[in-house]
Amino acid sequence: MIEKNIYKIISKYDSIILARHIGPDPDAIASQIALRDSIRLTFPKKKVSAVGVGVSRFKYIGSLDKLDGIKEEESLLIVLDVPNIWRVDVPNFDKYKEVIKIDHHPYEDQMGKCEWVDTNYSSTCEMITDLIFNTKLKMNEEIARNLYVGIVTDSDRFLLTTTSSHTLLVCSKLINDYNINLTEIYNHIYQRPLNEFKFQAYLALNMSVTENGFAYIKITNEMIKEFNVDSGTASNMVNNFNFIKDYVAWAFVSYDERQELYKVNIRSRGPVINEIATKYHGGGHKYASGARISNEEDVDKLFKELDDACKKYNEEAL
Repeated sequence: MIEKNIYKIISKYDSIILARHIGPDPDAIASQIALRDSIRLTFPKKKVSAVGVGVSRFKYIGSLDKLDGIKEEESLLIVLDVPNIWRVDVPNFDKYKEVIKIDHHPYEDQMGKCEWVDTNYSSTCEMITDLIFNTKLKMNEEIARNLYVGIVTDSDRFLLTTTSSHTLLVCSKLINDYNINLTEIYNHIYQRPLNEFKFQAYLALNMSVTENGFAYIKITNEMIKEFNVDSGTASNMVNNFNFIKDYVAWAFVSYDERQELYKVNIRSRGPVINEIATKYHGGGHKYASGARISNEEDVDKLFKELDDACKKYNEEAL
């Protein structure tokens, strides 16, 4: 059983680092912090750190650690919620003595001898919940709360097709056994200031839509300043367009000046998009993917491929 093997490896190491993908979402950070806290609770003498660039809007999940005094050649690295090595938010990846990968995305890069990759899960947090329930790892209310946060956000409130009866069963157990305050969680996740709702309305009114049902918008820094939102706001809204009947697939693009990259968030209600995103330094799930592109010409090429995929999907659906 893979969970038992992962537990056995964890128990061997005194120094453990947990990492996830760059540009993290709640599932990535929540799985990272929940597993860190579970290992600390189970093995108080181990040095366990969750690392990577933090995101201010996810501070309610917990705090990350500084990567100080770590001897990678003596440490275990656990990589969560990321299929490809180049997106792992940790330096010196190749120097770690051993690597475990736990991920629910389609398989891409091999990272270590022990890899648990299963696309049947709604989220990495659902996998971590199983890991804890099926081993001697310990759980408390805070760990349970974070795991629920990751599951509910990555399943988009259980609306996505990755939601299974098992997803609902583990959530029921988390709620029942650990007295989770759902109102508090949903307030953290879904309450937003009025300017963000106005920004979402602006996006809806200004999306371009092709005759094939591909919708897109390029978000400029001027838009961000006008509505007084941060550059990551749009990416958190992309799922909110899932029930617009006229959209077969849709994409938001914003420019990160610090990294000099165009960040693209893509969603679909039919065409498979992760294979297309992979061509543009990205990837993800069949119907929820992203890409990072260095020039605007390639953004337009990506849009053309997505539009063609919508056209093909519509023709095959006739």
